[in-house]
Amino acid sequence: MVGDVAHPGESAVERTLGSLRAIDAVAPADASVPHPSAPPVGAWPSGPAASAPVATQQEPAPAPRTLEDLYREHRMRFVRLAVLLVDDPATAEDVVQEAFTGLHRHWSRLRDENAALGYLRTAVVNGSRSVLRRRRTAREYTPPHTADARSAESLAMLSAEHQAVVTALGKLPRRQREVLVLRYYGGLSEAEIAEATGISKGTVKSTASRGLEAIGKLVGGA
Repeated sequence: MVGDVAHPGESAVERTLGSLRAIDAVAPADASVPHPSAPPVGAWPSGPAASAPVATQQEPAPAPRTLEDLYREHRMRFVRLAVLLVDDPATAEDVVQEAFTGLHRHWSRLRDENAALGYLRTAVVNGSRSVLRRRRTAREYTPPHTADARSAESLAMLSAEHQAVVTALGKLPRRQREVLVLRYYGGLSEAEIAEATGISKGTVKSTASRGLEAIGKLVGGA
């Protein structure tokens, strides 16, 4: 595993899930050009401080963040997160593109980069839920749960242990999968997961516990 650190009381499943984020950290970075469906955008909405003069020429104020910056730096991480939720790379790409399109529409109302990333997390979760609802309605979808359903880039870095846990993750009920993906892959706190999924912090905690137990049984019974 990459960068594993054992913590007291942490189960093997938790360590394996937690290491997925470390693996992602060494995956190739996204070098995408600007978002294809968004028109040119300006920098972050300016406030009173934006009009203040620069103190010195030697220390110019950093350029405000733009939507292009967020798209270039975070798109692939959100795609990988969405893949774990919908189990299909092409669909995950669509979900994330829709999330960034929505971000463009709400750009002027968001106060800073953290708010924008929070918006994107919630949009990816909700978009993934919509995909899964449509699949159930059509009653034609059989979850692949195989190596072929995931990106070659991701699988190339996964050990047999990681693949077993990721496969088990895909078999969980939607809410359990969301909570575990956001907690261990997304690295979010209980409060952030609650905000992204629309459930209480207490429900986040109990859902994570049930999900970990379910994965342990699935992996142990493999």
